Amino acid sequence: MKFSLSKPVKITMLGAGGTGGHIAPHLYRLLHTLGRHTQVIVCDGDIVEEKNLVRQNFISADLGKNKAQVLAERYASAFGLEVSYIPEFIEDENRLAALVNPDTYRVSPYSQPSIEGLSILVGCVDNNRSRQLCHQVFRVAKNLVYIDSGNGEYTGQVVCGIRRGGKTFYKPIGDVYPEVLLETDKFPTQLSCAEAAVSAPQSIVANIMAGTAVVSYLYNILVLGSIETRSVTFSSKTVNIKPILTQKRKRKAA
Repeated sequence: MKFSLSKPVKITMLGAGGTGGHIAPHLYRLLHTLGRHTQVIVCDGDIVEEKNLVRQNFISADLGKNKAQVLAERYASAFGLEVSYIPEFIEDENRLAALVNPDTYRVSPYSQPSIEGLSILVGCVDNNRSRQLCHQVFRVAKNLVYIDSGNGEYTGQVVCGIRRGGKTFYKPIGDVYPEVLLETDKFPTQLSCAEAAVSAPQSIVANIMAGTAVVSYLYNILVLGSIETRSVTFSSKTVNIKPILTQKRKRKAA
């Protein structure tokens, strides 16, 4: 799958915790080097707590602050990029659709023709209800790249879905792993205090591996202009990232 190396880029990242926090510094550094119009919108309604300091990319000075705000202000400012964040959980289909809708730009101030920018949705959420929302928005989008990351304590996966011209070329997480579409959990704002305090165990290295895989996808799309894998699985125990090759590469290998 090929991508333009000149189009403006908008990246909407849902989740600024375990994986999103480790993606952020490398994402902003990457965009700083592109030499084209870029925008990152970090979305998360959570605040930094003491327990987050063990495996998430925060420090004691961040305690009590909104996670999206911390990451956006710290790294966008460091690399001279626009600071943009939403300190809320995105739980509405129309709102998410509006966020990921590609922006249009004039070719020049004196011409009428415009170009559509590249929109990328990065899912770093820790619940399947939010993934279902992303899936719903993706399946009706005309043009969208949707990269979803998920992991447990030691293992996880990253899936890159692609919609272009109203057609799905690469399947999203909900089609690759249909179990995430089962309504077995809730949005973050629907959780009771007791439920919110309970989360699946994760290790810092699994979060970092997930973040590395996501940034690798973004690098290939934005710098190399192509990707060769639809999804990857990884294990921090075996120090292994295993790609699932595209059909073209599979035929060559055969």
